[in-house]
Amino acid sequence: MKKTHAVGIDLGTTYSCIAWLNEHGHPITIPNQEGELATPSVVFFDENEAVVGTEALRNAIASPGRVVQNAKRHVGNAEKTWLIDGVSYSPMHISGLILRKLIAAAQRQIGEISEAVVTVPAQFSDAQRHATIQAGHAAGLERVEIINEPVAAALCHVLGSEGLAFTELAIDQQLLVFDLGGGTLDLAIVNYTSDSVRVVASDGDLELGGLDWTQTLVDIAAERFLQEFKEDPRKDPESHQFLALEAEQAKRSLSVRPRAAITVQHGSNRQTYQVGQEEFEDRSHGLISRSEGITRRILSKNGFGWAHVDVVLMTGGSSRMPMVRNSLKQLSGRTLNSSLSPDQSIAHGAAYYAGMLLSNQQHTRTVFNSQASSRLSSLKQQGVNARGLGILIRDTNSGKRIPVYLIPPNTALPASRTHVFGTVVDHQTKVHVRIVESGTGPGHAHTVLGDCHITDLPPDLPEGSEVEVTISYDRNARVHVSARELKSGRSAEAEIIRRENVLAQLQEDTGLTLRKPAEDFEEDEPISIETEAVPELVPIEDPPNDGSVRTVDSDWQIETVEPAPSLTGEWAAFSDSLNEFKAVEPESIDSPDQPVPLCNVCGGFLVKEGVCPDCGEGPPRRKKKRKRGPVKAEGNATRPRKRRRKATQKKPAESPPPAETPAGESTGEAEFWELLD
Repeated sequence: MKKTHAVGIDLGTTYSCIAWLNEHGHPITIPNQEGELATPSVVFFDENEAVVGTEALRNAIASPGRVVQNAKRHVGNAEKTWLIDGVSYSPMHISGLILRKLIAAAQRQIGEISEAVVTVPAQFSDAQRHATIQAGHAAGLERVEIINEPVAAALCHVLGSEGLAFTELAIDQQLLVFDLGGGTLDLAIVNYTSDSVRVVASDGDLELGGLDWTQTLVDIAAERFLQEFKEDPRKDPESHQFLALEAEQAKRSLSVRPRAAITVQHGSNRQTYQVGQEEFEDRSHGLISRSEGITRRILSKNGFGWAHVDVVLMTGGSSRMPMVRNSLKQLSGRTLNSSLSPDQSIAHGAAYYAGMLLSNQQHTRTVFNSQASSRLSSLKQQGVNARGLGILIRDTNSGKRIPVYLIPPNTALPASRTHVFGTVVDHQTKVHVRIVESGTGPGHAHTVLGDCHITDLPPDLPEGSEVEVTISYDRNARVHVSARELKSGRSAEAEIIRRENVLAQLQEDTGLTLRKPAEDFEEDEPISIETEAVPELVPIEDPPNDGSVRTVDSDWQIETVEPAPSLTGEWAAFSDSLNEFKAVEPESIDSPDQPVPLCNVCGGFLVKEGVCPDCGEGPPRRKKKRKRGPVKAEGNATRPRKRRRKATQKKPAESPPPAETPAGESTGEAEFWELLD
């Protein structure tokens, strides 16, 4: 039996880091191929080579159109891609390349790595967590576990030599983790004892991080240059990239010095400006106010005062800024604990969590000695969900679809909740359950995760027939759902059918982003998996508003390890099969190894013969235009005509549309896997 290493990876917006536990259970940061402990999360596409890290960052000025940065802020967004040399790269692709570099460097030093724990912001949605796991598989990992970043910081504080000694913990204590990284702000209230680390509440902002403070300095210098030379360097990609790198260095300098220089170079003009801490703090006032508001919110929403917080734990590279520390110190009225390494503590905490998982697994041979293994296996960790989980139902008064959250935020994980709903029309033969997560904070809209379908219901069901829906979060805040019609007992175990096109569904199964054949569809028209207009659900009774939820006991397990896609020569055959997607072999339609083919006209599921039972069309072919308008259903009810809803919007203006590919030729996606190899 080969030994298994406990590996943790901090996949950051601006910098990433990898660590492992040695035989004594101590976390060791593994340097990359250049000897750096932190690797810039930047990818440069140099013809047929993908360069990751500092060298990629150096090329950002000369070739900004070939460099991808800050991809983590777009993880889980099916609309975001970067088109380089005719190849469309998704955030998952970029994350996979970054992970591959970290893993390759680590394998040279500690041997083969087949599994790892990767950190994610607490506010990440199910889709973002799913994309992170797929990026790990694309990087060659067979097993990927995830942990929230503030929880990793708490584990590092409890178990690590940087924090309190494990044996010294004698009483319950409560800490507030304040993790300000390059792209996100994560907060968590954590209760720990000598044998457990339990998250009480979490909050944060996925669009507040060091990048925003850097942009403040960019704007300060650009505005001065514009006033002096009547030209805006932010409008030129090379000049903007040069200025962004200068601003990043100035931000770091302003953490230790009262003033810093920022050089602006645009066209034939070059000028250096001095920026003081006072001006920087004044222009960043709005960012500080946002961080303070989130800190107050996590305390007030969960009934905490500062008297309930024993330790304020600072981590994340951007927490070094004096204005951030002074703000939190004034807000809390206490001395901050800054003993953790801002750059390495998250990866160290992830490595500790990997060690805890391995020490509790049977038939696993680890590198730990008996003392370290006992120490790790004795500590238990429990997290909470950052977002509410529920379904969309029809409001009988307004007729609008509204979210009903069955599992509220900050529920201990794993958790499951069941509620009974009713059908909305007589003779309903299908039930369509749409799963949603709440937004990342007040004012943020809910996110539709995907669909669950119950089909072939008994005939002649009256309106209001009861349907029992069960939704669950596993320990990693991944979503599972099932539904059952109570009279017939017919049920549907619902792997989430995500609201993306069919080719994107293939991406979920394989880790590869795929493109539709350009000649088969009108420009900017996605293939939709939206099914026909199926009646949904209405509540039989009001969902409980007391926040109660059934927390599943420790015997309740959901397998969360997703199969890793092979990164071998199978990709060539797989790429070739994409060109034949329009003519799906009838005998392959029902194969469990194949994605479910859907009708390109109405979005319905195709039967074995490749025919849509809803509209009579054949397998997906050229887009057909149809007239739209209301259509009468049975009785006096009027329902909308079957429509295809777009799963994606137009790409942002800065991303050029993919070039059309002649029939029979590759769209360039297969080349991505050559870059990984």
